[in-house]
Amino acid sequence: MSLVPHLRVRDAAAYLGVSDDTVRRWIDRGLLPATTDDTGRKVVDGYDVARVAREHASLPGPPGERASSARNRFVGLVTELKVDTVMAQVELQCGPFRVVSLMSSEAVHDLGLELGSVAVAVIKSTNVVVEVER
Repeated sequence: MSLVPHLRVRDAAAYLGVSDDTVRRWIDRGLLPATTDDTGRKVVDGYDVARVAREHASLPGPPGERASSARNRFVGLVTELKVDTVMAQVELQCGPFRVVSLMSSEAVHDLGLELGSVAVAVIKSTNVVVEVER
């Protein structure tokens, strides 16, 4: 897998369901480590955001505009990937909810999933479909 993605403070706040100021306070208190990107903006590690989400976040709405017959959509961050030659297990932390999906390893690679990636778990009947914004 590639390096863990970084999120700007406002994006991390949106996925955590808190304000930008709250994320900045968490950074100041050391709860959420931060660095600066090439443009000098403060960024946080997507995986660190996912870990904080387990204890501190409320569920945000789905990103982007999509129409779907599925009514159960959970926006979250990838917290675990178990990928072998054929199949993969993908774990998302969606606010206070942990969602696990089984899919092909090819799908993981096609979606570009990695630790800290933002994804949407769409649940219809007994299937879990994971979507990412392109």
